[in-house]
Amino acid sequence: MADSEEAPPEVHHYESLQEVPWDIQNYWSQRHRIFSKYDDGIWLTDDAWFGVTAEPVANKIATHMAEAVPAGRSILIDTFAGAGGNSIAFALSGKWKRVYAIEKDSAVLQCAKHNAKIYGVDKKITWFEGDCFEILKNQLKDLAPYSVIFASPPWGGPGYRSDEVFNLHTMEPYSLEKIFKEFSAFTPHMALFLPRTSNVKQLARFVPDDRKATVMHYCIEGHSKALCIYYGDLNVQ
Repeated sequence: MADSEEAPPEVHHYESLQEVPWDIQNYWSQRHRIFSKYDDGIWLTDDAWFGVTAEPVANKIATHMAEAVPAGRSILIDTFAGAGGNSIAFALSGKWKRVYAIEKDSAVLQCAKHNAKIYGVDKKITWFEGDCFEILKNQLKDLAPYSVIFASPPWGGPGYRSDEVFNLHTMEPYSLEKIFKEFSAFTPHMALFLPRTSNVKQLARFVPDDRKATVMHYCIEGHSKALCIYYGDLNVQ
């Protein structure tokens, strides 16, 4: 069982606000929105609280990806899996022959594996620890013709919220150019999950003249939390 595992030192399941470090206490009230099964023993590192996609948004993205996937594409690769929110939603959708989840931080990856067990989908996900760009080029290269990519890259921390228009050219540690160049060499079919204030003109630069891309805002209680751009033949309606 998931709750019989021993968490590494940097991984926590906080049970009260008093246990939570001050700089992430504002996330505590959102814990059941982030993971509806939080009380079942969800694991997170302190940094992972910043990056997890809220479960209602993750589920909606999973539905859109399932509806929009081109024929013949049966594998979903989550390139920045984090603590597993999106990977779990993709696995729960039942659409994919296999979900491959990549995360470079070993402690965060342990969180993702543990959380997937809580949701009962750990057997549907293959996990990789390491750099997603290298793993796509090496371990997963033969899967390219059958795959689509979902990417929720790091945005450089919560400071992005202060930007009226978020500059994707200076996003850290990976710029939009870096992400698109690397992923488009693997597949043209990708979804990028980015700050709601992202510069749409910068996103449009990577759309071929004869193609279209869909930008979708994802909202909770009427407020946009982030946007997702769907490239290639991911025609989200």
